[in-house]
Amino acid sequence: MRYSVKAILLIDHGSRLAQANHMLECMANLVQAMVGGTAIVRHAHMELAEPDIGQGVDACVAAGADEVIAFPYMLSPGRHSTSDIPRLVAHAAARHPGVTVRTTASFGVHEKLAEVILLRAGVAPVLVPDAASACRCWHPSRSGTACGDACRARTAEDEPASLAAAG
Repeated sequence: MRYSVKAILLIDHGSRLAQANHMLECMANLVQAMVGGTAIVRHAHMELAEPDIGQGVDACVAAGADEVIAFPYMLSPGRHSTSDIPRLVAHAAARHPGVTVRTTASFGVHEKLAEVILLRAGVAPVLVPDAASACRCWHPSRSGTACGDACRARTAEDEPASLAAAG
């Protein structure tokens, strides 16, 4: 029986500043340490720096991946994370038939990001969302779609439908 080897490819915009590009490499190394040998973790930049997305996908496959999950390392679901990156990933994936490649949503609204903001600001939370409340729409209109493709109210695939619709 052959087991699937997953790779996570972190993708940012890329920068002319080396230290900005270096940060994504450090994040990839942190994620790799967190997953140990259970997945391959690589990084790539959409433009302005290397490795580019094609080189990142190639590196994942060269390391043995037969499934690549491309993660746009961006906060909001803008044009780059919803259009440019998926297009560039698909173009790179075409060189690797037999390898499953998909692109996730950007960070969007997530309670772990809120925790980081509070930690950096030195403010203690008074609410720690549970699974049900974390996956609701946090927009004042409670539209359920205000955040786009990265909205937890719309993309909580692992949550029961009743929790995802609770917003």
